[in-house]
Amino acid sequence: MNANTLYDTLNSVTAIPIVPFRGGAIDFGGHRKNIRYLMDNNYLEGNRKRVIGIAGTSLIHHFSFEDKMRVIKETGEEMGDDGVLMSGIVPNPLSDCEELVKRQSAINRPPDVYLIMPLTGVADHEATYNDYINFADKLGRTCGARFLLYMRSKDYMNPIIRLIKDSPYMIGVKVGTSEEDVHPLIEGIGNHGIVMWGIGDRSTQAAEQGAKGHTSGIALVAPRAADEINNAQRRGDYGASTIVEAHISGLEDLRFMNGRQFNYSAVIEAMIIGGWNDVVAGEGGPFNPRLPSDVAIKVAGAIEVLRDYH
Repeated sequence: MNANTLYDTLNSVTAIPIVPFRGGAIDFGGHRKNIRYLMDNNYLEGNRKRVIGIAGTSLIHHFSFEDKMRVIKETGEEMGDDGVLMSGIVPNPLSDCEELVKRQSAINRPPDVYLIMPLTGVADHEATYNDYINFADKLGRTCGARFLLYMRSKDYMNPIIRLIKDSPYMIGVKVGTSEEDVHPLIEGIGNHGIVMWGIGDRSTQAAEQGAKGHTSGIALVAPRAADEINNAQRRGDYGASTIVEAHISGLEDLRFMNGRQFNYSAVIEAMIIGGWNDVVAGEGGPFNPRLPSDVAIKVAGAIEVLRDYH
C-alpha cells in the first residue's frame, strides 16, 4: 500500500483482541478462533478490510520473544490477505525490538505496520528522536517496515511530530493521552501522517477534532458496535456514533477504572459471562487474573446492552 491508501485503511477500527491464556501459557488455538471471529464479523461499510492489532491489551508485554513471533505468525496465517495486520513492539531494549521487526518482516505473512509502544524507564524524551529515526530508517530500508507511534505522554509530542514529518517510514501516531492533544498533533504533522485515537471506542470527541480511526479492546465482545462507531464517523454523523458509544460506555468505564486496572480482565469476564462459543476467553493472563466478584457483577450488567452487537 502507498501512504495515502494506508492512511485511509487505518481510518478504521483497529481491533486489539485479548490473547487467551490457559494453564499459564498462551492458548494459540483459542487465539486463532478469536481472529477468525473478528474476520468473519466485519461490519465496516465499503467492503473495507478488518484491521487487527496485537498490542498492549493483548498482553504483549508479558509474551516471550518466541511467543511474540508465534502470535504474529498465527494471526497473519488466520487473516491471510483479507485483513490488515498491526504488530505492537516494545522498544525495551531497542536492540531486541529491532531483531523482532527483522524476524517478523521475514515471515510469509508479515505485519503491514508496526506499532511502537510507549518507552519505559529513564529517557530523554527529546533525544528519542535520534534513536527512533535511525531505527526506522534502517528497518524501513532493509525490511520495508512502517511504523505507528503510540503517545502515552505529551512530553513526547514534539519528537513524535518531527519523526513523522522527517521519516517516510513513520506513518502516524496513536493518541493515548487526551482529546486536547489531537488538534496540536494534526497541526504539527499536517499531511505527513495519520492521527489515530487510541483510548478505546469512545472516540467521537477525538474524531470531531480530526482524529482518523480508533482502537478497540472490546471487539471480541461487540465488533458491530466498534464498526458502527467508525462507519458513522467516516460519514460525519457524530450523533450516530455518540448513540452507539452510550451502549458501550458501561464496559469501557470498567476497563479504564483505576488507571486501566481491568483493561484486559474486564474483557475476559465479559466474554465468559456472555456465554458465546464463537470466542475464547481463557482463564486470565499474567498479572491480569479474573475479576473480583463485585466488579464481575458490574460487567454482567454492562454487557446486557451489548449482546445484539456481538
